[in-house]
Amino acid sequence: MQSPNLPYNLRIDQLRWLAVTVVFLFHFYLEFRGQGGGAISSAWYGLISEGHTGVALFFALSGFLFMQIAIFQQQISYGAFLRNRCLRILPLFLTIFMLATSIGRDKFVPQDLFYVLATNLGLAPTSYTAVTGAAWSISVEFSFYLVFPFLARFTLVQGPSYLFKLLVMMVFFKVAAYTVNDKSTLMYFSTLLGRFDQFLIGMLAALFYQRHGVWLRRWSPWLPLPAFLLVVGNSALQAHFGKFEPYTHQAFWIGWSLLEATGWSFLIVAWVAFDRPLPTWLERALARAGQISFSFYLLHMGVLRIWMQYCGLPAYTGHRGLDTALTLLITYVAAWGLSGISYSAIEQPFLLLRRRYGARGDIGSTG
Repeated sequence: MQSPNLPYNLRIDQLRWLAVTVVFLFHFYLEFRGQGGGAISSAWYGLISEGHTGVALFFALSGFLFMQIAIFQQQISYGAFLRNRCLRILPLFLTIFMLATSIGRDKFVPQDLFYVLATNLGLAPTSYTAVTGAAWSISVEFSFYLVFPFLARFTLVQGPSYLFKLLVMMVFFKVAAYTVNDKSTLMYFSTLLGRFDQFLIGMLAALFYQRHGVWLRRWSPWLPLPAFLLVVGNSALQAHFGKFEPYTHQAFWIGWSLLEATGWSFLIVAWVAFDRPLPTWLERALARAGQISFSFYLLHMGVLRIWMQYCGLPAYTGHRGLDTALTLLITYVAAWGLSGISYSAIEQPFLLLRRRYGARGDIGSTG
């Protein structure tokens, strides 16, 4: 997508497409099981059965992208940065929050309005239903926005060592929290305590890319595949040793977010460095999908719920596997169609109001 702070790189939007597609497959799998479908037995399909990992890609990608902007701009205006971030996420996010309070009107209390700042905590209205449940991650993301300009400034002065110090502190906080929280898995999954290190890993990846970009581009044809296999291996590791069960107490999750974000960051660096063109139609389709991925992320569960409520898994062909694939395709395409409308009506008008928040001139960007 275009904005005024960094030269546009369509690879970033393509990674956004990958992130939301992984999340969609995960939620489709959950709905499929709810319709009586069988569970995935092999850990090697962890990218689907633990497809919430797509959220980790979003978080690492945010750290990577914003650190790239900081490196390019060298100076970030705090107020202008937050203004752009608000214009980027609040119009659609507040729409979803309004939907959530409407759905839960009978349980609404005035204090629920404060949950607009913390949809990842407590009994947020958005958490009452799967239709609006994805909004939890937006509060985590926005918390990162609040501190990023400071992190960027300190990192530009001190270098990567500053981020490594923060990672050490995060590990300490996680271990300490583990000793006093009996439902630590959900804590690590949905709070800044469990996710802040993923933004930091993304920032480190941007510094790595800045320093070794020439070498990475030289080897770029050979990097994406092993990077993707690392992500698949990481997901298989989680599916085998630490699958997401919210109300459990698993030590695995103390270090999982670090490993998860590291794998995704390798893929980010490898794909951003990849300089071989894909077929033109594919380049454009994936970039467009990445452009409207925020709408897709917040709306796709509504599409899945409507379909499963009224259609379930119809017997189009009489073959269960083929019928499931057709249902997957139909709901996937429908979600993208709705997302295009949402982007045009809700997101895009506000995106056009964004301004430059760094020291350099007005140019095209992904940030």
